[in-house]
Amino acid sequence: MGKLRVALISGGWSREREVSLKSGQNVYDNLDKDKYDVKTYDPSRDLLRLIEESKDLDLALLFLHGKKGEDGSIQGLLDLLNLPYVGSGVLASALAMNKVVSKELYRFSGLNVPNEMVFFRNQDIDPAHILSALGKPVVIKPVEEGSSIGLSICSTRGDIVKAMKDAFAISSEVMFEEYINGREVSCGVIGNREPEALPVIEIIPQEKYRFFSYTAKYEPGASQEICPAQISSDAYKKVQSFAIKAHCLLGCRGFSRSDMIVTAQEVYILETNTIPGMTENSLFPLAARTAGLSFCNLLDRLIELAFED
Repeated sequence: MGKLRVALISGGWSREREVSLKSGQNVYDNLDKDKYDVKTYDPSRDLLRLIEESKDLDLALLFLHGKKGEDGSIQGLLDLLNLPYVGSGVLASALAMNKVVSKELYRFSGLNVPNEMVFFRNQDIDPAHILSALGKPVVIKPVEEGSSIGLSICSTRGDIVKAMKDAFAISSEVMFEEYINGREVSCGVIGNREPEALPVIEIIPQEKYRFFSYTAKYEPGASQEICPAQISSDAYKKVQSFAIKAHCLLGCRGFSRSDMIVTAQEVYILETNTIPGMTENSLFPLAARTAGLSFCNLLDRLIELAFED
């Protein structure tokens, strides 16, 4: 039997391009070349080549992050090309990328979520009303961005005005969210119809970072990542059950990673990532490794799942 012909897709057009390229490189370095014949594609320059060569490929490994990569766009193209791919399809990708829609689904299904208000660009927005309704501080984030890009935590009207300007420069729709004071955790899920939760990770950014920001995520040593998380047994099980429920609710396939806040009383889900980072410092490979799955074997498993249906 010949090698599987794989298209490794990373880079793209989003603000997370550099992280995507690092994910792609780490994946390339760890793929078993005795099993896979790997070609690399950066859609920002290789899209036509990918389309032309798709008939000679067996599978696409998608490690694009952010817009036009994690939102269903590239997934739709691959569906049209009849090229199977690792990860979630068009609908699940689009649902998870939109924080407003995904939160409504979480809430409807009984998962705990922070309260929020949502505004569009050019609407009249009163910072005082937002602080009165949601309390201090308030979290401000673009509706369709990842890696905490454009996210701010604000306690004053002046800070809100500046954060709004920054967020609306990125997105036409911005969410103002209740701040939940608790422990930041993340839980990966692997599987299709019968997904399994990986060990929970607690994230503790250095004191200079107020939250798990873009820099705190990707700068080596900027955050302490404890796996398995040292939280209560009940909270641990709840985080894992929330992650599995979110994965199934959104219709995710292959893998996902959900971010949450754990307080003394409750667990709150924030969002679900359908293409978790795969860099050397990323959370998903750490959780898999803690579960006894090497990065090379993790990639094999994701490829198996892509063909399961």
